[in-house]
Amino acid sequence: MSVVLAGGGTAGHVEPAMAVADALRSIDPRVRITALGTERGLETRLVPQRGYDLRLITPVPLPRKLNADLARLPLRVRRAVRETRAVFDDVRADVVIGFGGYVALPAYLAARGGLRRNRVPVLIHEANARAGIANKVGARGATEVLAALPDCGLAGAEVVGMPVRAAIAELDRPGLRAAARAHFGFAPDARVLLVFGGSQGAASLNRAVSGAAADLAARGVSVLHAHGPKNTLELPEPAAGDPPYVAVGYLDRMDLAYAAADLVICRSGAMTVAEVSAVGLPAVYVPLPIGNGEQRLNALPVVGGGGGLLVDDAELSPAYVAGPVADLLTDDARLAAMTSAVAAIAAGDAAGRVAGAALDIAVANREKNR
Repeated sequence: MSVVLAGGGTAGHVEPAMAVADALRSIDPRVRITALGTERGLETRLVPQRGYDLRLITPVPLPRKLNADLARLPLRVRRAVRETRAVFDDVRADVVIGFGGYVALPAYLAARGGLRRNRVPVLIHEANARAGIANKVGARGATEVLAALPDCGLAGAEVVGMPVRAAIAELDRPGLRAAARAHFGFAPDARVLLVFGGSQGAASLNRAVSGAAADLAARGVSVLHAHGPKNTLELPEPAAGDPPYVAVGYLDRMDLAYAAADLVICRSGAMTVAEVSAVGLPAVYVPLPIGNGEQRLNALPVVGGGGGLLVDDAELSPAYVAGPVADLLTDDARLAAMTSAVAAIAAGDAAGRVAGAALDIAVANREKNR
C-alpha cells in the first residue's frame, strides 16, 4: 500500500502526521509512506528525522485579507496541484491522509482525479476545535472525516482524538521522573514548572515567567523554560541555595521535560493540548490571542474536566505566575486531583485508529479499481 500524508507547515500539522506514519508502519511495515511538505515548513527537519520520504511542493497559504497574495493564489494552486499529481503518480498513491495546512489543499484538489487519472480517496483528520479552510474544502469530497474534538465544523466527522507519537502516549512519567530531573539538573524532590510556547517560543509567556523568577525561587520552585531559539530571557542573579531556573532555546527531549515537570504553562494548540493530556500533566493554558479562537476551544474540554486552568494572554503576568501558579505548585492535594483528572480525559490510540481507517480505504479503493 502507498499512503501519502498531507500535513506540513507547523508542528501542529506535522506531528500528528508522523504519529500516524508510525502507526501505519506498526500495522504493516511494508506500507510505503510519503509526506508532502514545503521548503518553509518544520517538516523539512522533522520528517527526515523520523525516517520518512518527504516530497516538496509549492506552498499554498490561504490569505485572510484582500492583498497581493490573494491575486497570486490561483497560479500557486495550479502549480502545487500539478506537482502533487506528479508525486501521486510516482508513488502510486492508494490513499491520502490530510491534516490541514499549506500542503493539504493542493493534495485534496489533486486527489479528485480527472479524465485521464483515477481519483485517490481522501481521509481527513481535523485536529482543532474549529476546522481550517483547507479541511473544510477537502471534507466535501473526502471518503471519511475524523476529528480530535466534537463539533469541529466538519459535517459527519467521527471523533477519534488526536494522534500522538507512541513515545509520548506511552510515557511513564513517574517511572522516568528521577532520571528526567537529573538530566536537567533538578533535585529529585524538586517542584518543577515547565514553560514553553511552541517551537519558536512565546514572548508573553517569556516575560511573565522570567519576571517572576525571584518569587518562584523564594517559593522553592524550579523552572524549565524553553524560550524559543531566537529569544533570550532577562533573569535575576540567583541567590545562594535558589532552585535552578533552566532556560533553553529549544527542547529536543520533550519526553524528559514532561517527566520532570509537575505543572506546565503553555499555549493551547491542538497538538500541545493532546500531548500534555496524554502524559497526564496539569497545565495552565494561555491561548494565542490571534486567529479564530480555536486555541481557547482546544483547551476547554481539559479545563472543564478539571485538568487545567485557562488564562487570557493579557492576564498572564509575573504577579499571576508568582501568585496563583506558585500556589498551585505547592498544593499537593490540588496537583494530585488535577493529574487524576487529566488522566481520565486523555484519549486512546487515535493514531492507530486513523492509520487503520486509511488502510481500510486503500484496500477498498484497490478492489474497486481492479
